[in-house]
Amino acid sequence: MEKLKARWNIEHNWEIIVILIVFAVTGSTASYIGKPILSFLNITQETFSSIGYWTVRIILLFIVYQFLLVFFGWVFGQHKFFWNFEKKMLRRIGLKRFVD
Repeated sequence: MEKLKARWNIEHNWEIIVILIVFAVTGSTASYIGKPILSFLNITQETFSSIGYWTVRIILLFIVYQFLLVFFGWVFGQHKFFWNFEKKMLRRIGLKRFVD
């Protein structure tokens, strides 16, 4: 726990638990709402090849996950941590110009 607290620059053990809950809720929610979004856009395995469908789904889930991560971080009172986490991730994937 101490390593996580130092790495994430947090002070209390309960903050680690909240952060892990946010990651879990965000992943589950992104996966849950991904299928209806794809259905609305008429993107199914029947209209796309299997590889195309899963490629589009993974990209969509990645985008939805980024927004939900900051939103749920705010809901659970950890907006600062998740906004900094998001900026760091966007910089790593080459989208630096959108966060600076």
